[in-house]
Parts: sequence; structure tokens; C-alpha cells
Amino acid sequence: QIFSKFGFVLKIVMFHKNNQFQVLLQYADATNAYYAKMSLDGHSIYTGCCTLRIDFSKLTNLTVKYNNDKSRDFTRVDLPFGDGQRTVETSLSAPFATQNTIFPSYTGPPGFAPALGFPQGAALGPLTVTTSAAPGHMTIPGIPGNSVLLVSNLNPEAITPYGLFILFGVYGDVHRVKIMFKKRGIALVQMADAAQAQLAITYLNGQRLYGRVMRATLSKYQTIQLPREGQEDKGLTKDYSNSPLHRFKNPCSKNFQNIFPPSATLHLSNIPPSVTVDDLKNLFTSKGSTVKGFKFFQKDCKMALIQLGSVEEAVHALIELHNHDFGENQHLRVSFSKSSI
Repeated sequence: QIFSKFGFVLKIVMFHKNNQFQVLLQYADATNAYYAKMSLDGHSIYTGCCTLRIDFSKLTNLTVKYNNDKSRDFTRVDLPFGDGQRTVETSLSAPFATQNTIFPSYTGPPGFAPALGFPQGAALGPLTVTTSAAPGHMTIPGIPGNSVLLVSNLNPEAITPYGLFILFGVYGDVHRVKIMFKKRGIALVQMADAAQAQLAITYLNGQRLYGRVMRATLSKYQTIQLPREGQEDKGLTKDYSNSPLHRFKNPCSKNFQNIFPPSATLHLSNIPPSVTVDDLKNLFTSKGSTVKGFKFFQKDCKMALIQLGSVEEAVHALIELHNHDFGENQHLRVSFSKSSI
């Protein structure tokens, strides 16, 4: 009931591991898993208890042998109930514990109210699949439906539609950008959907960009209008809806799992074999960055970490160097890293 708000749930397995009650849950689509994690991680099912901690699993597919109160495959009604002791592979088998779980019923201490709007004592009943508000757009509970951001306090001397496209594109697919014709310090950024817009606000509101503290909030507009033919615009409105640089157009992309706040350390990938440490250091220095540290990944020299002088420097470098062309159709990919060197 909780997770089906974000898409069709295929399978659920419950087990005990490391003295913790854990659940593996498989969606039909990786995008649904991403939205569920972003919306539910850290929230409590009931006020003050049953706080969800959600991470992506290393497993790519769950094997369910029985449909019972410990495991269920919602695509197969023919599975036996089983003896209830073995659910999936032996490593996941564990006795089912009811204490402090939401299944099959939880009454909680007196006065506890559901925090996420689920009735106390909610049982695993038929799953309700959330339908899209529009093709390709998920409606996420608690997140307004608007996907257009109002971005203000920008440096009019330095900001460009492309720069905003690259920066906000770290947190979602940017469809359109408009810098205001008469107020160059204000822009509109249209994301692919409301969840991505909310994600961009979470990570970019208050971030320093070209010497100013940027502000990002939801706009009153539902879409960015392209200029009419003959209308003076000076290239301030750009449509990126068909850009090949979108990071999240593939639902199975690993980019969904690698979204981090702006940081001084950048993750570099798609580095050609001919490019050396000095080549990369010089490239970043040429864009005004101070290189504090650098290391290639031991197992994969196509990837590296580079640590710059500040978070703001890293933001500028990402805008400048994401998709940098090394020649022979080799383009550098840059994202923020959760690690430091």
C-alpha cells in the first residue's frame, strides 16, 4: 500500500539480518524505485516510529518461491503458500517478526497518528497502482505538480541558459530554460516532472553560483513558453527537451543512484585511455579551478575523482567541463561525488 503509490510493485521479501527487520522490494521500473526512495526515505509510517531507511539493493532480481506473509510475487497468483520458513535464497531466509512492523497490523502506543496517511493496522491488501497525471509524469504525494522552477539572485554577467541546463541537469532532465529579458538575474527552469523539480530545489537552493547565493523555488508558471517568431529574445530562451545530454532518460540508468549534493570533489567518467593525470589537472586549471587532489579509480581508469578548492569552484567546473570533447567522439562526464580524496 505504501510503495505502490510510486508504481507497480512486482515482489516483496521480508527477512531478519544483522538484528534488523529488512525488506527487499522490486519495482517494474527503476524510475519508480528512485521516486519512492526520494520521497519516503527518512519518513515515519506512524508518528514517531517505524522510520523508513531506504537504499538501492545490489540485487537486480528477487526470486520468490512462496506467496505468504514473508514473501510475495504480485505477478504470480499460482505460487504455493509454503511452510512459511523458506522464502527466497537461503541467505535471506529468516523467521518473520511482527514487533514494530507495519504488517499485518500495528496499533502503536495510545495517541499515535499515521504520519503518511495510512490507517493504523493497515494490512497488505490489493496494491493500488498510481496512474500518471500525464504521460511520463508521476504524481508524487506531498510534492506539488509544478515542474517549473523560479531561480533568482543569479549573476547576470556570468549566467547562461546552457549553464543552468547543465547544473540543474544533475538533478533531473531540463526541458526548457528562460532568462528574463529585463531582469537577467532571474530565470525559469522547466524540469521533466515535479519530483525532479523538488530534487533540484533541495540541492541547489542556497548554492553559491558565480559569486551569488542562488535561490530556487517553485514558479507559478506551469510551462515555459518559447518566443514567438520575430519576437526579440537574444537567445535567452532555450528548448532542451530533445537534448542528448539528459542524464535520466534511460529508466535503468545508474545516474538515478548517484545523485549527491554539490561538493568540492567531482566524479569524472568516460575518460579516454590517452588522457593523463596532468592532462586533466591542466584542463581544470585552465577553467580557473584550484586542483587539491586527484586519483584514478584502481579498477577502471576511465573514471577518476578530482578535488577542487571549494564547492563553488566545483559547480563552475561542472558547468564548464561536463560533456567536454576530447576528440574522436569522447566526451567527459562530470557529476558531484559523495566521496573525498
